[in-house]
Amino acid sequence: MAITSANQLELLQTAEAVAREKMIDPGLVIEAMEESLARAAKSRYGAEMDIRVSIDRKTGRATFTRVRTVVADEELENYQAEMTVEQARQYMADPEVGQTYVEEVPPVEMGRIAAQSAKQVILQKVREAERDRQYEEFKDRAGTIINGLVKREEYGNVIVDVGAGEAILRRNEKIGRESYRPNDRVRCYIKDVRREPRGPQIFLSRTAPEFMAELFKMEVPEIYDGIIEIKAVARDPGSRAKIAVISYDGSIDPVGACVGMRGSRVQAVVNELQGEKIDIIPWNEDQPTFLVNALQPAEVSKVVLDEEAGKIEVVVPEEQLSLAIGRRGQNVRLASQLTNLDIDIMTEEEESARRQKEFEARTKLFMETLDLDEFFAQLLVSEGFTNLEEVAYVELDELLVIDGVDEGTAEELQARARDFLEAQAKAALDAARALGAEDSLIQFEGLTPQMVEALAKDDVKSLEDFATCADWELAGGWTTDGGERVKDDGILEPFGVSLEEAQDLVMTARIMLGWVDPEELEAEAAEGEDDGEEEGEA
Repeated sequence: MAITSANQLELLQTAEAVAREKMIDPGLVIEAMEESLARAAKSRYGAEMDIRVSIDRKTGRATFTRVRTVVADEELENYQAEMTVEQARQYMADPEVGQTYVEEVPPVEMGRIAAQSAKQVILQKVREAERDRQYEEFKDRAGTIINGLVKREEYGNVIVDVGAGEAILRRNEKIGRESYRPNDRVRCYIKDVRREPRGPQIFLSRTAPEFMAELFKMEVPEIYDGIIEIKAVARDPGSRAKIAVISYDGSIDPVGACVGMRGSRVQAVVNELQGEKIDIIPWNEDQPTFLVNALQPAEVSKVVLDEEAGKIEVVVPEEQLSLAIGRRGQNVRLASQLTNLDIDIMTEEEESARRQKEFEARTKLFMETLDLDEFFAQLLVSEGFTNLEEVAYVELDELLVIDGVDEGTAEELQARARDFLEAQAKAALDAARALGAEDSLIQFEGLTPQMVEALAKDDVKSLEDFATCADWELAGGWTTDGGERVKDDGILEPFGVSLEEAQDLVMTARIMLGWVDPEELEAEAAEGEDDGEEEGEA
């Protein structure tokens, strides 16, 4: 094939036809043609030459040029594509390093092999351009709903035609009892769009909580307009779901607006989700109140919130227990996901028994450690004292309010409590040293002897060992495994050490050891504050 005047216009016509078919820029097809012709020319003139081809966008004329770059004498490596300043004076008046000399060379005759190679280059470039177009089209549509046609099913995964490409609905992203046949219409949520070597991958979902939120946004104009906001969604796909909503207009009931006239709006979402039952719950900033709403239809007697542990205790009447828990724990599980709290449900009888048990345990503690009779120990517990530290270090006035306690009795109580605590601390310190705890850890400010003993039992025996600990290893925490929140016990958790306190202790140890520069920490903190202020202003 020769690039002659007879087929110059055919280049442009071919580029236009390919661009229309693949819905890409004709300029990209012409660039691919230029690269393929340049490759063919290099095979003719020499691979080391810098041969470039330019196709005129109006006439289709292909111009072949050889480019040589002026380099310093010691940098000359490729004699075909580079030349020294001295050599360049033959072609240029006043050459300088970095300049290029361009000369036109005759067009090449493309043989069968060269033409086939050129075709492959063009096809590859067209495929890359097509993939880029697909990625650009879909990357900003992640988080939205899309309609498509089912093309086929592969190993339980459904391949969906979404117009400008294919998307995949994985087996675990389908609602349990759904099945599809080719050419079925399907509505899905675009969960993720990734650029991969084989082309953009579009991942769909029908089980994502966000899918339900987007469906409500389509059915409820007030949500679309921002008058009502969906604050949280929890789903057991295909079975049951809970959705929390709040209205920013006092005249509009968020629950009623989402239900619609005679349930028309919520029914449209239910039909799309294969009959999934939906509880619509009013959002409340007060977590206990919100939890009471989330546990509907069960009635709640009392709520006790432990914010530090992210845990909440719910007390319900005996006859409401099964309703609060739900079938196979579904109701309480969804309420936990919705509120992001670990929920412990008990009956009024169980709660009363637990409180009685705690009362008896604290009474026994005071009787044994402070050498008190049962009546006096019960008085302390009734006044809200829960441990020896409170008795030992509380203001004297708080002990004097107890019936029958005068100043002398109060001082004696505190003295006994302090003596017992000091003996405990000495025993813990001796045990820690026996386990191999080093002075660097024992003398570290912020750790009690009992804490040091607990660390030594867990093989944390030096300040270096302590500095390598993660905050959650010390304070404990929660992780989500298969949708269930799982408790991770911390070494210092029994001593009431919070995650923030653990972070401070570990960072202090690292600074003391010279592992971390405090000035760099301050600079990073200042940068973080500045970024936060800029985002707020934006």
